[in-house]
Amino acid sequence: MTYCIGMLLDGGLVLMADTRTNAGVDNFSCYKKLHTLANGGDRYIFAATSGSLSVTQSVVGLLDEGLPGHDGSDGIRHLDSVPSMFRAAQLVGEAVQTVRAIMEPALSRQDVNSNVSLLLGGRVGTEQPRLFLIYSAGNFIECQPESPFFQIGETKYGRPILDRGVNWSTPLPLAVKIAFLSFDSTMRSNLGVARPIDLVVLPADTRAPLLTRRIQADDEYFNTLSMDWAQALAKAALAIPNPPFMEGFDAPDSSA
Repeated sequence: MTYCIGMLLDGGLVLMADTRTNAGVDNFSCYKKLHTLANGGDRYIFAATSGSLSVTQSVVGLLDEGLPGHDGSDGIRHLDSVPSMFRAAQLVGEAVQTVRAIMEPALSRQDVNSNVSLLLGGRVGTEQPRLFLIYSAGNFIECQPESPFFQIGETKYGRPILDRGVNWSTPLPLAVKIAFLSFDSTMRSNLGVARPIDLVVLPADTRAPLLTRRIQADDEYFNTLSMDWAQALAKAALAIPNPPFMEGFDAPDSSA
C-alpha cells in the first residue's frame, strides 16, 4: 500500500509520497514513488504514484523515453515539449493507457491487479502551478480552489486532518505541517505506509526556490511533531467536558 498527498494552494504546490510497498505481510520494500518527470528550462513536472508498482514504473519509464506520434510521423512526444500542464496530463494519461493495454492481459491471467493512480503537478512556462489526479483509465480531473487537495492510496486515515485544516489560503509551511500530521495519522493505523517520505514544494512565486526533501525514519522534526501531536490530542480530549449523561460513572466504588 502507499499514501500520497497533493495540495494546490494560493501559495503554490505541495506533493508528498511515502516509499513503502508490500507483497504480503512479511514482504515489505522501499521504492521511490514521487518522481521528477521534467526539471529544467521553463518547466517543473512531478508525479506521485500509487497502485501496481510494475505498472507505475513502466509508465514513468515510457514517459522518460517518450511516446510515439499519433500517426507514426510526428516523432517522439516528451513532457519536455508539452505547452501546458493540461497537455502534460493528457500525455501521462495516454502513457497509462498504453502500459495497461500491454500489461493487463498477462497480469489478469495471474490475478494481479493492474490499477494505478497518479498525482501530476507542476508548472509549464509562466502558468501558475496546477495539479491533476489521473485514474487507471487515463482520464483525469484537475484540482480546484474549492477542494484544494487530492489523495491517493491509503487515504481514509489521513483525510480528517486535511478536511479540517487545509483551504486555498493555507500558507505553505502550515500546509506541509498538516500533511505531515496526515501521514503520521496514517502510519499509526496502517503498517503499509511508512517513511522515508518524499516531499516537493513548488511555490507559486517563480522567484522562490523549489524545495525537495526526504523525511527519514530518524528525522528530528517529524518525530517531535508526532509526539507533540499525540500529547496535544490527549490534552484537548481532557479539556472538553465529558458527556453529561456519563456523570457519576467515574466515581470511586464506595463498597471497596
